[in-house]
Amino acid sequence: MDEKTATTRRQTSATLPDKSGVNMPNPRLSRSRKFLIGLLSLVLPVYIIISLLSDALSAPQQMGTSPAESLLSADCNNCSLVPLEAHIMSKCPDARDCLRDLVVPAMEQVVDKVNFTLSFIGSVDSNDSVHCKHGSTECLGNMLALCAINLYPLDPIIYLGFSNCLISSYSKIPSRELVEPCALEHGIPFEDLNACVSEEGKGLDLLTDSIERSEAARVKRSCTVRVDNKIWCVRDGGQWKDCPGGSDVNSLVQEVKRLYK
Repeated sequence: MDEKTATTRRQTSATLPDKSGVNMPNPRLSRSRKFLIGLLSLVLPVYIIISLLSDALSAPQQMGTSPAESLLSADCNNCSLVPLEAHIMSKCPDARDCLRDLVVPAMEQVVDKVNFTLSFIGSVDSNDSVHCKHGSTECLGNMLALCAINLYPLDPIIYLGFSNCLISSYSKIPSRELVEPCALEHGIPFEDLNACVSEEGKGLDLLTDSIERSEAARVKRSCTVRVDNKIWCVRDGGQWKDCPGGSDVNSLVQEVKRLYK
């Protein structure tokens, strides 16, 4: 999906009406964090059932070996990890398709051979205002994913799984009914996510840095997949585009393996 216009803007008023009619707090205040407080009180209550969390914490281990462990047993000790990056918007149907059909299944096969980055598309203007194409709730969805990355930077099994879970039902972002089971499934405590996106947390700074990274790479379309810092394939308007190497999982996996040397 082409990022042409922003539907979320920081204004001088304290609140910003979202498309749903709900007044979304303005992210400009105090480095744009105050808009999260009221929203989070509705969608991310800081509580957790210890017994459920205990069970959920074991889930990532069941999915496979962590990247750190995989690197220790890699078949090429002197190989360099291949840069693999997906640029997305959290409330974009193309991002859903891209993660589900290409990025996640490919990562299951090459997680020990890549340096994976999940980046977000938007804009930051000269007034330090953050713009998300699908509104304030998309900004929050982006921040939730980035906070998961910040909490588990060496384990994409966790943060990519959590992000894919959210984006699979992107229209529900950031409802508690979606975020809660996704967090529990991937062993991410609510209080840690809440602290990250709160007024004193890192959420907005992480989003700003991520948007600027996508802008520096001149990426505007969600979803854009890059391999070795070059565009590999784009999912846009419900179609795969600009994919000279192929849009299927096997082609991406083989390219990573070719570059892993």
